[in-house]
Amino acid sequence: MKKVILIKNGELVLKGLNRSTFEDMLIKNMRRRLSPLGTFNFIKAQSTIIAEPQDEDVDFDEAVERIKRVFGIVAFSVAGVTEKDLEKIKEAVMEFLGDDLRSVKTFKVNAKRSDKKFQYKSPEICREVGGYILSKIPSLKVDVHNPELTVTVEVRDKHVFVHGNQIKGAGGMPVGSSGRAALLLSGGIDSPVAGYMMAKRGLVLTAIHFAAPPYTSPRAELKVKKLASLVARYSGRINFAVVPFTEIQEHIKDNCPEELFTIIMRRLMMKVALRIAEQDKCQALITGESLGQVASQTIGAIACTDAVSTMPVFRPCIGMDKEEIISIARKIDTFETSLEPYEDCCTVFTPRHPRTRPTLSLIEEAEAKVDFEEMIQKAVAETRFCSVDGE
Repeated sequence: MKKVILIKNGELVLKGLNRSTFEDMLIKNMRRRLSPLGTFNFIKAQSTIIAEPQDEDVDFDEAVERIKRVFGIVAFSVAGVTEKDLEKIKEAVMEFLGDDLRSVKTFKVNAKRSDKKFQYKSPEICREVGGYILSKIPSLKVDVHNPELTVTVEVRDKHVFVHGNQIKGAGGMPVGSSGRAALLLSGGIDSPVAGYMMAKRGLVLTAIHFAAPPYTSPRAELKVKKLASLVARYSGRINFAVVPFTEIQEHIKDNCPEELFTIIMRRLMMKVALRIAEQDKCQALITGESLGQVASQTIGAIACTDAVSTMPVFRPCIGMDKEEIISIARKIDTFETSLEPYEDCCTVFTPRHPRTRPTLSLIEEAEAKVDFEEMIQKAVAETRFCSVDGE
């Protein structure tokens, strides 16, 4: 039996006259994600997008796993295709869903008749198909309120689709529909989650990682690149930038008050990131900060950091506690990698007693004692770039 994937695109239906543009972007993302499996034809049909494989030997199990990670999809189903004939529909249901029906105790039939010319109304389809299923599997029971399996029959203009329970999608907006932003990606738990969350709202990501050899090792960089690849399974391809930050950090250590090391470091990271973001046509920065989690993430410290930014700074984790962030990290499979014991530059020269309530004037006064501009330009010029895929 021919199979297709029926995609429900969630909040895109609310986009009014712009809906088609968002759907086209979603289709582009799905086509790119499914391309290693073969060629797919995509058809828009009301609130559904039909993904139709052009090759007979498509790995649908792998297609399902890939579709699960495409933002912009609220739910989807693998469906069998049959003719608009009631007897053929009954046979198709048993052929396509027979094994699933035999593995459960309760079911119900749900019919959707978008083609109003079809001679049977929805209640009649449910009654006929349900009776046929019970005649084939007498041990089954009908439960219209909480069935283990819902058999859905969708009668459309040209074909009838039959499928079982819907599969939950990743939700959100199609990547690319909201622009591009630069993620400050460390080796910790929070920043990969922040990147995932903003990609879910439609942003294309550029990841910026600050390396400080010899204080940080090549393995630390590989760890962060792996984190970027795990996020890229959802966001699509990520431009990955590695900034040499050792010289700047050493000058901070040698010339600035110890209690202000971290905040000055983060301000300088922000200044470097802004220039790289502008080069890559980004419109915002993303960080993994959570309010009050560490000394550099108090309101005062964040205000001092933001003072240097000429772009919006998105902090999707700002109101989350650690357990909430870890829960998402486990979901997107970044948690274990984040725990690998390779230090990133944020832990280099950590002050013993960091100031938690800094004032901007105090920070600017300490920072002004060193001319960092030439070092910033050098760090940007020597930044290494590559592309990271999530396949």
